[in-house]
Amino acid sequence: MDVGILMPFASDGWPGIRDSQVYAEELGLARRADELGFNVAWAAEHHFFGYSFCPDNTELLAYLVGVTKQIDVGTAAVIMPWNEPLQVAERVALLDNLAQGRFRFGVGRGLSRREYAPFRGIEMDESRGRFDEGSAMVIEALRTGFIEGDGPYYPQPRIEIRPRPERPFDDRLYCVASSDDSVDAAARFAGRMTMFADRAWEHRMPSINHYRQRFAELHGREAPPLMTADFCFCWPDAEEAKEKALKYMGTYLGSLLEHYEVMGDHFAVTEGYDAYAKAAEVLRRVGESGFLEMFMKATAWGTPDQILSNLEQRRELIGPFEYTTAFRYGGIPYDEAMASMDLFGSEVLPVIQRWA
Repeated sequence: MDVGILMPFASDGWPGIRDSQVYAEELGLARRADELGFNVAWAAEHHFFGYSFCPDNTELLAYLVGVTKQIDVGTAAVIMPWNEPLQVAERVALLDNLAQGRFRFGVGRGLSRREYAPFRGIEMDESRGRFDEGSAMVIEALRTGFIEGDGPYYPQPRIEIRPRPERPFDDRLYCVASSDDSVDAAARFAGRMTMFADRAWEHRMPSINHYRQRFAELHGREAPPLMTADFCFCWPDAEEAKEKALKYMGTYLGSLLEHYEVMGDHFAVTEGYDAYAKAAEVLRRVGESGFLEMFMKATAWGTPDQILSNLEQRRELIGPFEYTTAFRYGGIPYDEAMASMDLFGSEVLPVIQRWA
């Protein structure tokens, strides 16, 4: 079982922190993850706000692969509607050549209205069409070495990608999926579906089963295990772990609610976001405290034994999965984030890496 760390690059929750310190702390954790034997370090693409800011995760990962020895690096994800497919294909091919196969490519559609707004000429209503068209072009370019397109968003004359892609991405392609449309897209692109631990996994099973069924129908083989993305706090004392996890995850969720406006009504009038409109209705009903309770139940935190028990229950429900988790979020002091990851690395990581 592959186990990774997620690097949000966030400042929300750390009053007065400099952006350079945010990067120093996240990259310090990544280098330590390499030493501990984690399989992959993931960087999200986000812009403009303290919730998360990494405007070019391929550039960031090119640096990281140069200062680590064995850990893979991955985009979780490149937000395709914000990027020209030609440039994505070039950057990905370049990074994979530099990383010599230690690179995993993940794509996503984007959810934040605040992030979409500054991208002139890119409407959130167009996100589904842009994602589907652009992702298909890039995936085909990585397979053949040539990119072309005749769609409405990205007309592209056929041109060769240099440096040439040298390795297949068949088992290194990931798609973030929450809505039904994104689940279908993950299956269509033969990507490993990635889901965040923000609601009960029992409620996710219809989407997971649909992904597996569609993948088998389209590709004539069994779908790969999905990847689940968590926010973890690992601590030796159970009561202290609960107290701290509640504090830091509560701060993180406050930032998430502000950034994504997830309780707002704008999803109902934005094309392609019907699933989020329904989720917003539920969240408005349960409120912020109810959302935190749902989040705390879905993600893995606590003592090493509690985390292992949580993940074992998840595996019994959804089957084999890849696992990635953030250790720095919600104002966690750097020394606590490092201690949490070290404890996880010594007592949880070796166990779950042996899982099939």
